[in-house]
Amino acid sequence: MLRRWSSPRLAGPCQAQVNAHCLTSSGLPADGRLRLLSFNIQVGISTERYHHYLTRSWQHLLPHAGRAGNLQRIGKLLDGYDLVALQEADGGSMRSGYVNQVEHLAQLGAFPYWYQQLNRNLGRFAQHSNGVLSRLEPQALEDHPLPGPSGRGAILMRFGEGEDALVVVMMHLALGGGTRSRQLAYIRELIGGYRHQVLMGDMNTHASDLLENSPLRDLGLLAPQIEATFPSWRPQRCLDHILLSPSLALERVDVLSQAAISDHLPVAVEIRLPDALHGDAMPVVTGGTP
Repeated sequence: MLRRWSSPRLAGPCQAQVNAHCLTSSGLPADGRLRLLSFNIQVGISTERYHHYLTRSWQHLLPHAGRAGNLQRIGKLLDGYDLVALQEADGGSMRSGYVNQVEHLAQLGAFPYWYQQLNRNLGRFAQHSNGVLSRLEPQALEDHPLPGPSGRGAILMRFGEGEDALVVVMMHLALGGGTRSRQLAYIRELIGGYRHQVLMGDMNTHASDLLENSPLRDLGLLAPQIEATFPSWRPQRCLDHILLSPSLALERVDVLSQAAISDHLPVAVEIRLPDALHGDAMPVVTGGTP
């Protein structure tokens, strides 16, 4: 059975139980690679044209029969990934049929660790959330509301200890440039003491803006992805990113073609971690397809 990490905002290190259907082993996967996916799932709503924002807008408020099947399709995408960042998930309100979508996808993908970050609580009508699914047990997990109007947040996970630890921050940033800059300055403070950094999520701006004109510009981060992610049916803008510190070797980057699942496309990377991050310091749980 999965246990939800249920902690106040700005939580410290957390513990979670392992899904009984997963097998445990010590250390990272034998090949030393880490596979990451970031996906804005739009609360499980299928959007294939601009006019669907109008004709299917009621699905942001009320349940609909197709949502469960759409979540099943999302769940199938997760096989083979070690760490997944979710944006625009519902935490279990009327519109999702009172299904916590983060927990549900953790179960579909056999992820032993998961966390739901509730950013805008509209009671039974909507539970606007970010989420993380992980096969790795983190040494620390932190929940951070971001500066600006309420509704945006970041989740920080740390793997390993000391200067060679890996820090991963999942986020959903604001639409406005001024607020987004304040949010990135906040995140910059969170990760400044770490050598190995991964930032992933729906950042609502292009990589050039993030790397050249934001508080992140002095970190030397790399943005390996060049393909557009929005809108999913005719991608024109690259809004979803997985940014890497230069210490993390890139093996592969993909924007997955899944136009009917959400209005965003998922982005995935595979990285090779430094030798200092291998071994027993980072226990991993494997499930699904190895």
